[in-house]
Amino acid sequence: MKLQINSLYLCVKNMDRAIKFYEDLFEQKVTERNGIYSVFDLLNGFRLGLFAYEKVNERHIFGSNCLPSISAESLDVLKRKLTGKEICFPVTLINDNWVAEFVDSEGNHIEITAPIK
Repeated sequence: MKLQINSLYLCVKNMDRAIKFYEDLFEQKVTERNGIYSVFDLLNGFRLGLFAYEKVNERHIFGSNCLPSISAESLDVLKRKLTGKEICFPVTLINDNWVAEFVDSEGNHIEITAPIK
């Protein structure tokens, strides 16, 4: 059986703040907006969800054990996307990619990479 990942969600405390953060990051509007679960339809049908877990009384422990990774087309774009964000892992060359991590508006750690070209 072949498995495929079609979506990922991040827990958020403030849906409006999180939507604004990711609209700025992806340079696109949220596809589905809801007070509990909002969605961005990204490349090739992949969906990034934002889940306001407290509104349904779900417990959540924040951490960096699951790290969503976003690809940028170049080091310049990567650096531009890091501007004004809290950096938790600085831009570092790892194998054939530039890699960095930042903290989103809700405390989630997000990786961003770019090829060295």
